[in-house]
Amino acid sequence: MEIISTSAPTVLDVISTKELEKILVDEKLFASEEESLGRVEVLGRLDGIVKDWIKRVTMDKGISDEEQIQEANAKLFTFGSYRLGVAGPSTDIDALCVGPCYATRHDDFFGKLFRMLQETPLVEDLTPVPDARVPVIKFKFNGVSVDLLYAQLQFSVIPEDLDSLQDSLLHNLDEQTVLSLNGCRVTDRILSLVPNIRNFRSTLRCLRFWAKRRGIYSNAMGFLGGINWALLVARVCQLYPNALPNVLVSRFFKIFAHWKWPNPVMLCPIQYQAMPHHVWDPRSNQRDRKHLMPIITPSYPCTNSSYNVSSTTLRIMQEEFQRAKELCEEIEAGKRTWITLFEPYHFFGSFKNYLQIHIAAKNAGDFRQWKGWVESRLRQLIHMIERDMGGVLQCRLYPGDFSENSVKSSSQCHYFMGLGRKQGVSPQDGEKFDMRLTVEEFKSHVVWMYSSWKQGMQIHVSHLRCQDIPDFVFPGGVRPPKSLNEKKRKRIEVIESTKLKKSESSTAGHSSGQKSSQTESGVALDGSHGLKSGPSVEPSTSSVSSSTSASSRPQRPAVSIETEDDNATSVSQAQNFNQVGATVAAALATGTISSFCQNESLEELEPPELTAPCFKTAFVATQKPIIKLQFSSLVK
Repeated sequence: MEIISTSAPTVLDVISTKELEKILVDEKLFASEEESLGRVEVLGRLDGIVKDWIKRVTMDKGISDEEQIQEANAKLFTFGSYRLGVAGPSTDIDALCVGPCYATRHDDFFGKLFRMLQETPLVEDLTPVPDARVPVIKFKFNGVSVDLLYAQLQFSVIPEDLDSLQDSLLHNLDEQTVLSLNGCRVTDRILSLVPNIRNFRSTLRCLRFWAKRRGIYSNAMGFLGGINWALLVARVCQLYPNALPNVLVSRFFKIFAHWKWPNPVMLCPIQYQAMPHHVWDPRSNQRDRKHLMPIITPSYPCTNSSYNVSSTTLRIMQEEFQRAKELCEEIEAGKRTWITLFEPYHFFGSFKNYLQIHIAAKNAGDFRQWKGWVESRLRQLIHMIERDMGGVLQCRLYPGDFSENSVKSSSQCHYFMGLGRKQGVSPQDGEKFDMRLTVEEFKSHVVWMYSSWKQGMQIHVSHLRCQDIPDFVFPGGVRPPKSLNEKKRKRIEVIESTKLKKSESSTAGHSSGQKSSQTESGVALDGSHGLKSGPSVEPSTSSVSSSTSASSRPQRPAVSIETEDDNATSVSQAQNFNQVGATVAAALATGTISSFCQNESLEELEPPELTAPCFKTAFVATQKPIIKLQFSSLVK
């Protein structure tokens, strides 16, 4: 394992770290003693419930021997932020129930245990999700949110001292059980690989807080989630084993602002076992070659924890890493303080145009299921918009939802997506962005594929200008006043636009019969300025076949809207993924991280003082040609 620096902390590092940790305290990122004790009590009561449950299951299976009934056991493990020791005031508890071979997931866990939880006082919002990639029961126990998974092991009796890191536990288990166990195994493995757990926890709290403030904390929406940030922070802790959190935070951004993705981030060599479980391996798996930001879990089976990352979300995160790196350099130089690093990203003032996605259901239970499904598909809407708009239009999704104060929030919410023109791309004459068909495709071929859809589950997508953003998205429901800088920028835009129009008017004679080169790029909308598909948003009436001809589409006048021109920079992309597979294959054959990173084309990038050549591009599958419909012609 490489180590960049073993330097001992200085007095200035101690002072700077205290300033950094004071911000965490002031922001109330630590659970109070009462909340911590409440979680411990909930886990104790839940452990008693699962132990009582397994004894009932044992008797129901026809086992009458008193000794066997007394030996029957189920064990509760925790993982995620609670197990890592970075739980905040409102953090959920991720828990895993491990049971013997005769206690099944379907009949016993989602059957008997679910019914026992229904009958337990103080348990509410009970929601089973048996069809998820990782089946889970979600509920609140005495106000504490719990996500409970289940693993059915090939043991007749579960020992109380069971070690979840034993690879032998995975023999003859199905994929869902392996995934359920993976959370505990990865969390415990991370804690065993970091050199200083206290410094790791403080640094991770800082990075989680920063990511949430900057709007890039959400695995489901294509950014990074809790386990991804933990793995990245753990890697930096390995490189600087004696550093305090102030140095670790600064070096984190220094490293990942320049990381040459898709080089993988790994805490230890990839492990292999004589079992059929899938291990991340770009040399043999084409899907693994397409991963843009691989962050590999350290326990068997080693997988990419960040497979949801897209080129769009990677671009946004790289921009945020670079911004934070520059701020940290100024902080180290004494020009700024740590609080500037955590300034929030002003999402609702960064774009001129937005999409509003409103979802609703008849009751709270249906809404929780519907919301989870739609939220996990929103990143596909981004991909579809950027695909159909030829990559000229770029999107940024806000990783959270909002509810109107006047409407019961348990059955509806709103998501928002910012729309902006790709930086460096000039507006084209007569260009329009028509997203009506794209939105219909998203609704009919993605959202409505939900197998558990019920009457009343609805989704509506509409366009909003910045000034039309509803007040309920702002803190306290109050829209903040425009700053002087914003007003000045608007005045400059108007003046420049006027000058440009006068200049074009004076040269119009030289281009007779042609349109002015200054055009307003926009999104073609219907007459009500919304991306609506029709009067109904349920699948019986709103689904649109992708094979419908253009002539049968409703021919509405195109409405132009301005798009942002300073939103983002593009991520360089290339093919030749066979080179990646070959280099990874050579590295995996060595069995060590150091030799893996010495490979010329897949070298792990160090901070600037230790830079070296590296494979710079990620493979992106060749897309089919896009058929574009010019709706602006309808204006004529």
